[in-house]
Amino acid sequence: MTTTFEEVDMRILLFGATGMVGRRVADEARGRGHEVTGVTRTGNDGTRKGDAGNADTVAELAAGHDAVVVATSPPRDGSETLQPVLDTGRAVLAGLRKAGVRRLVVVGGAGSLEVAPGVRLVDTPEFPEPYKPEALAYASLLDVIRAEADDLDWTYVSPAAVIEPGERTGTFRLGGDQLLTDADGTSRISAEDFAIALVDELERGDAVRRRITVAY
Repeated sequence: MTTTFEEVDMRILLFGATGMVGRRVADEARGRGHEVTGVTRTGNDGTRKGDAGNADTVAELAAGHDAVVVATSPPRDGSETLQPVLDTGRAVLAGLRKAGVRRLVVVGGAGSLEVAPGVRLVDTPEFPEPYKPEALAYASLLDVIRAEADDLDWTYVSPAAVIEPGERTGTFRLGGDQLLTDADGTSRISAEDFAIALVDELERGDAVRRRITVAY
């Protein structure tokens, strides 16, 4: 039996609502008639204040929503990255269970995508050293979700190797665990088109309990 989530005016709770990806996901979802409750650590820019790393807070905020999207980023102050990412992931899973919300979409990283059988992008010599801790943290988060979230309808969405603000074209490709590249070997996606793909998945539920990736 296929689970579908397409409905009019979904109620979506969005953590990281003012980030590069989160802001565009909010705009895309609202443009389709969905109700989005944005959450940030500060509560600025019309969002609600909340910590995705606190299960009770997640449960309180998620109550009454149809889906939760996590588009948060780890600290980039040079501090340890892995544990905060995993703690936040597990807190979100626990909070959704408390709230009785099954649908979860997580904005992940590209580093765990395979460039060859058994070889991840993050493991290649060309991968930028400063980004490795974050990439490895999000790879571990994917492992945790796969191992511990069978009772939830999750989807982990990885962008292309390069994601940045750009055009909303509506034309892109979807993949699974392998890095997608174009004819020139480039892997990229605009944040606007990434948001389209993410909201499409929220509505359709084509990739429940799977990782997908989005690229041109």
